[in-house]
Amino acid sequence: MRFTLIDRIVELEPGARITALKNVSLAEEYLRDHFPLFPVLPGVLMLEAITQAGAWLIRATDDFADSIIMLREARNVKYADFVAPGRTLEVRAEIKQREGRTTSLIARGSVDGVTAVSARLVLEHFNLADKNVEEATTDRYIKREMRNLFALLYRGDKTAAGSNNN
Repeated sequence: MRFTLIDRIVELEPGARITALKNVSLAEEYLRDHFPLFPVLPGVLMLEAITQAGAWLIRATDDFADSIIMLREARNVKYADFVAPGRTLEVRAEIKQREGRTTSLIARGSVDGVTAVSARLVLEHFNLADKNVEEATTDRYIKREMRNLFALLYRGDKTAAGSNNN
């Protein structure tokens, strides 16, 4: 993950659901171009925020077993409202189905209870060493970094983060 669009995880029920927050600030560089006279969070970044929330849910559910979690499919994506600077996008994701290395979720982002984005997501999760055992060190590094970031984002039940430092 090169950039984090989740500022805080406020609720987490591993195996079921997550609620996270994305605070939109006028200081965010992309707002200069999107749009100069009417800055709003780009739709693709709203989609990325709900995807990242789903990835945190999978990590917590699986005790950080996989180093890579990526978007495989985004279905029924609907943009319903703008998110302007100074507003907070509340992101919710709920697991609907798990099958092998994929997890299907329903996710939505809203501002003050009004839906801004919604989608059905399919996230794929795996370790790099699954295909090349020489990548096991990289997997361990990524998992450690994700655990550290998770500790900053979520101050709730520490058992959700697990204690295994893979």
